[in-house]
Amino acid sequence: MNTLCNALVVPARLARPVHIKAVELDMTGLQRVATGEVGVLAGRDWHVYLDSEANRIAAENLRAEVLIREAGIIVEETLLGTALFLGHGSPGEEADVPHHLIRLAEQLFDLPLAA
Repeated sequence: MNTLCNALVVPARLARPVHIKAVELDMTGLQRVATGEVGVLAGRDWHVYLDSEANRIAAENLRAEVLIREAGIIVEETLLGTALFLGHGSPGEEADVPHHLIRLAEQLFDLPLAA
């Protein structure tokens, strides 16, 4: 069964806006967002799906790096491609992106995201 969750999408290209999007959370859906093999970094109550193919030619995602660092995770490698932030649900399940992460993105990028 596929699940829809509200995700915070942080595109690598600065011309594309950071936004909230309902996403289908199966591997095919995640790969459409990440545009390649999917890797994950986890925070306390959130996680982010990223492009894990560091050897490909892809745009660096500086905004995702800043958001992850400001949320308390040290990033030691360059992040590539679109980043998809979600919350932790029940064990093994996804949840909507936490509100505090949306507020942090709004402050960092001077964007109104919350409805």
